[in-house]
Amino acid sequence: MYSNYRKNDIANKLDVILDVMVTGVTGAGKSTTLNSIFTKEVAKVGIGVDPQTMGLDSYLLNDRFRLWDTPGLGDGIARDRQHSKKLVDLLYKDYFIDSKQYGFIDMVVVIIEGSKRDMGTIYKLLNEIIIPNFPKSRILVAINQADIAMKGRYWDYGMKQPLRKLKSFLDEQALSLQRRVLEATGVEIIKPIYYSAEQEYNIKILLDFIIDNMPTEKRNIQLR
Repeated sequence: MYSNYRKNDIANKLDVILDVMVTGVTGAGKSTTLNSIFTKEVAKVGIGVDPQTMGLDSYLLNDRFRLWDTPGLGDGIARDRQHSKKLVDLLYKDYFIDSKQYGFIDMVVVIIEGSKRDMGTIYKLLNEIIIPNFPKSRILVAINQADIAMKGRYWDYGMKQPLRKLKSFLDEQALSLQRRVLEATGVEIIKPIYYSAEQEYNIKILLDFIIDNMPTEKRNIQLR
């Protein structure tokens, strides 16, 4: 369904493949998000608290748009240390054009679960891994699991969309998250969008969010 979504818009903005790193804490629904975008299972989804994504996998939506699935933080000190290194290494993955060094990853999308239970780990992810190693202007935040943001209340399961009370709550939560990220990290993010990968709600809005805010230039990087 989304395989060629706004492909020409991407091509008109950037003359290379748009590479987007999808990250967040364990259980935020990164893999489910990718499966919803691809409308098929491309990424294994963990059951319960058991994380499925332990490495780094990339998936081409089309010849202009590639998404990178990454391991989530929050699995314990030892694993988080390993996962953090993988994330930083991916941010510095490079290629050369005319002797100029560019980063593979053009954007980072941080997925936050609707209940926002583990904001401490999210702030750690932003402050210690992403912000020191990546341009702030290329970081987006999106809220997944909109259907359970109010513990499953005010969600229309037949229509797969929020009722008015839940929608108002989600709008307020997006603004609140924008303020909290600024206070915790010093980074003024664009107002997050909310969606539900499980219920396939606002997936097109998520793609629009990425494409509308994508960079128009390759990312210059320097070796660490």
